[in-house]
Amino acid sequence: MEGTEVRKLAELEDDHWWYRERRHLLAKAISGLTPGRAIDIGAAGGGNTRVLRQHGWDAVALEYGADGAEVAHGRGLATIRGDATRLPLADASLDLVIAFDLLEHLVDDDAAVAEVRRVLKPTGTYLVAVPADPRLWSDHDEAVDHVRRYTREGLVGLLERGGFEVTDVRSWNVLLRPVVAMRRKTSSGSDLDDMHPVVNWGLRTIITAERYLPVGGLPGVSLLLRAQPRR
Repeated sequence: MEGTEVRKLAELEDDHWWYRERRHLLAKAISGLTPGRAIDIGAAGGGNTRVLRQHGWDAVALEYGADGAEVAHGRGLATIRGDATRLPLADASLDLVIAFDLLEHLVDDDAAVAEVRRVLKPTGTYLVAVPADPRLWSDHDEAVDHVRRYTREGLVGLLERGGFEVTDVRSWNVLLRPVVAMRRKTSSGSDLDDMHPVVNWGLRTIITAERYLPVGGLPGVSLLLRAQPRR
């Protein structure tokens, strides 16, 4: 992702409906885990890293780009620059790895998954979020440097090839999928734009409703996955 998009993300993410709900989903995913050493790969400005730290994790933001790393560091987060396919970390040194909206940016996503397998402890957890459904490909994906969007089967296969056992996979942003599909047919450029507070509130209300509805098996805009190293 270009530096301008990363900085735009950092300015929006505290209040933007999509990033707020994604932080909630991360907090929920780690709620039953014992805090330990963690890394947020592709951390951008470190919004998710802050969630980990707030829940007691010894968390580091890892970001490839200089702009994202600078923003995360400026927020007081432990930050390192590094390549997701060549992690500057020791074998079996981490209890948790999160990669939210990272793998779709990488040509060699298999190499990135293999690296996570290397650095995770045998009891560790890998949390992944990616954009779903190649049919939703649009100018937004190109503007934020996506290489692909994933099917459920493709994402599970990627993790299984990399030595993981997938324990959960579900769709997210299901209720708004028709709106997203329609908007991206007619819009150009990135969706990372500021919006009117009323619109933001309305979208946040809709996405929050998914917490209470059994829609995880339906087509959505994103996929969320949990996995552990296969023994």
